[in-house]
Amino acid sequence: MRDLKIPEQRHPEKQRRADAPQPKKPDWIRVKGPVGKGYQDTYRIMREHKLTTVCEEAGCPNAGECWSQGHATMMIMGEVCTRACTFCNIATGKPPEDLDVFEPGRVADAVKKLGLNHVVITSVDRDDIEDGGAEHFAQTIRAIRRQSPNTTIEILTPDFIKCDPAVLEIVVAAKPDVFNHNLETVPGLYPEVRPGARYFHSLRLLQRVKELDPTMFTKSGIMVGLGEDRQSVLQVMDDMRAADIDFLTVGQYLQPTPKHHRVDRFVTPDEFKSYETAAYGKGFLMVSATPLTRSSYHAGDDFAKLRAARLAKLG
Repeated sequence: MRDLKIPEQRHPEKQRRADAPQPKKPDWIRVKGPVGKGYQDTYRIMREHKLTTVCEEAGCPNAGECWSQGHATMMIMGEVCTRACTFCNIATGKPPEDLDVFEPGRVADAVKKLGLNHVVITSVDRDDIEDGGAEHFAQTIRAIRRQSPNTTIEILTPDFIKCDPAVLEIVVAAKPDVFNHNLETVPGLYPEVRPGARYFHSLRLLQRVKELDPTMFTKSGIMVGLGEDRQSVLQVMDDMRAADIDFLTVGQYLQPTPKHHRVDRFVTPDEFKSYETAAYGKGFLMVSATPLTRSSYHAGDDFAKLRAARLAKLG
């Protein structure tokens, strides 16, 4: 039995990599540790319902703040991912279990107990399953709708690259409010950062969501500080807008362990502001670009702004 708390067992494929130095974080990256009753209550509900969160598994720097406010991004379909992206802290390998048929109900129970107005559901990649977990996503969305009909639902999905293209229709038909799939980085860095994925496949996935349901909000994000340059980031923005993506997130890459991809540099807050300005100029309805931006950080507030921006554009 693997112990996923031990780095050598959590990321066996990375152990042959040379250690990359982890530079000291600048002052603008500092975050407060988890404190308070809100954090403890969120932690208790997650454990009672035997749920996994990407906040914990990916080592998110914002977990303390979000959990203190009763927000957590739930990660379905297990703890082990079948990909081996060099930036990611989620355990990798062959998943030891089939999908848990009771998980959608437990997620819905937790959402109701937390009283969430907006929930983000993500997952590991499950290339070992024929539909990549598409039906499991759909069941989870429907279970939340039954118990919390007023809660808006945002999903952050895998790329379903090894599946029949029709599986995307299963997820879209379940009617999440926001369909998010992250491009993660610029195309030139895919071979070293996201080797199991393909940039234009991910882009096409998001474009296809809009074709299937033009009313559905689409969202994608990238990390910076991996070795990209400004022009390549601006080109990604252009590619996203060509695919009619509504919402862009841009955040600083933080290296989880010495075996992960190195941090090329820490992008300054002024540079993030410049990216935000450029993105709005290209037509995104909503942009979040700060050093600590993550896909689900302040997702509920951002969704309200996104919806208002669409209404303003239509009106």
